[in-house]
Amino acid sequence: MRSLELRATRADDGERLDRFIAARGGISRGLARRALEAGGVFLEGKRCKVASRQIWAGQAVTVHLEEGGRAAGAPAPLAPARLLFADADLCVVDKPAGVPAQPTLTTDRGALPELAAALLGAPVTLVHRLDRETSGVTAFARTAEAARALAEQFRTGVPEKTYLALCARAPSPPEGRIDAPLGPDPLRKGMRKVDPRGEPAATRYRTLAVGPGGEALVEARPETGRTHQIRVHLAHLGASLLGDPRYGGPRRVGELRVPRVMLHARRLELPHPAGGAPMAFEAPVPDDLAGLATALGLALPAR
Repeated sequence: MRSLELRATRADDGERLDRFIAARGGISRGLARRALEAGGVFLEGKRCKVASRQIWAGQAVTVHLEEGGRAAGAPAPLAPARLLFADADLCVVDKPAGVPAQPTLTTDRGALPELAAALLGAPVTLVHRLDRETSGVTAFARTAEAARALAEQFRTGVPEKTYLALCARAPSPPEGRIDAPLGPDPLRKGMRKVDPRGEPAATRYRTLAVGPGGEALVEARPETGRTHQIRVHLAHLGASLLGDPRYGGPRRVGELRVPRVMLHARRLELPHPAGGAPMAFEAPVPDDLAGLATALGLALPAR
């Protein structure tokens, strides 16, 4: 990703945004317009997609450009079968691996909220997120009141989340609770590490199966919701996730290619945001994770 940081002067007063970006950024007007259409332009810190928007002295414009100048193709629409639940307040979907949970700096197209909204025919609000490569249960609010209630639930750790992970080795010990604060890794941008000065983070886990080659199927139940929490905690226990080279996990096991980070949000339990009735949702294990588990001699749980 390439970024441009631009600031308008008096000479730019009243200029169209697309022309300003092209002239001051040294790019073609077509590229400027594609960045605008994709959602990669921020005017005074807010996403702006209006090419004809006038700009005035002192305003700051940030432009995030996809490598090669064109955004990657948008993910396919969500299949109806991926809608696990919907009522007037709550929507739950089975997120496919590879779909971003929220808009990126370069685009607001193809993110999970947009796909869920298209499936329902109405806007939704994301209340918790999974990493791009992680699949599984994701909840959305459909009203402002539900969004506030769900946000408070996730902030205070009320929901029970259950994940399945394929790991290069079984964690040591094979079952337990890891209570290890997490903070940013100053040497690796966008990554986390165990840090006594970091935010509190705790994960319960148990090894469900170990294959003949030593790879393991692990169930993880995070008690907190820190970025990359399960990935970092299991790696800290010597059980890096398969397909997760950022945290020590291999992309191949012998002749087998690992297509992504092997993590799946299997189950989510929470009180309904309107009324508090207990709810539970499960997403089926995706074919890529199930197929690799079978090839490694790991039996998936019955439910």
